Amino acid sequence: MFKGVLFDLDGVITDTAEYHYLAWKKLADDLGITIDRQFNEKLKGVSREDSLRLILAHGKREQAFSEAEFNQLAKTKNDHYVEMIQAVSPKDVYPGILTLLQALKKANIKIALASASKNGPFLLKQMALTDYFDGIADPATIKAGKPAPDIFILAAEVVGLQPEDCIGIEDAQAGITAIKASGALPIGVGKAEQLGSDIALVVSTRELTLDFLEKQWNTSHS
Repeated sequence: MFKGVLFDLDGVITDTAEYHYLAWKKLADDLGITIDRQFNEKLKGVSREDSLRLILAHGKREQAFSEAEFNQLAKTKNDHYVEMIQAVSPKDVYPGILTLLQALKKANIKIALASASKNGPFLLKQMALTDYFDGIADPATIKAGKPAPDIFILAAEVVGLQPEDCIGIEDAQAGITAIKASGALPIGVGKAEQLGSDIALVVSTRELTLDFLEKQWNTSHS
């Protein structure tokens, strides 16, 4: 039996992806760079700094800013985003997630957050989910963001586990790659076209039940 579940945040627990998109779009517009929802797919699961690099490269402006200016741009995007997420509340938790967290708690399975978002703790608080989490991996302390496995290795570590004893849940390709590399068992929220056909997938978070997780674990470890 698995001992822990490592949750991504955006697209798994709630949808803050729209706020990220709007905040990046506002910044890009101010820089005279055009991004659309299709381009935004590349930013999913990717750290703030790496997302900004992708946007600047897209606008052929990657050499246009000093390190201090680059850091200021990243901060400006985050300021826009933080302003937008003040409105997040328990009603924004995806269907089935609260029930799953309650079932995991009851079964004494550790719950950790493995999100690239530095606003993870704030968002959990806004959604009244903080008490369910045994640990939160701090993305500011890792060397490399997703698709590197660092955040999932750290998430297992903060709850005293090895990744091999955990299930990781993700909705982005970069995150699935990171889970695989960490040694945890990946479960994807989304379609095979985006996430691959070699892993267990659910179309909706409603399908993420303790029974479903157990079944996937037993199948992969039989």
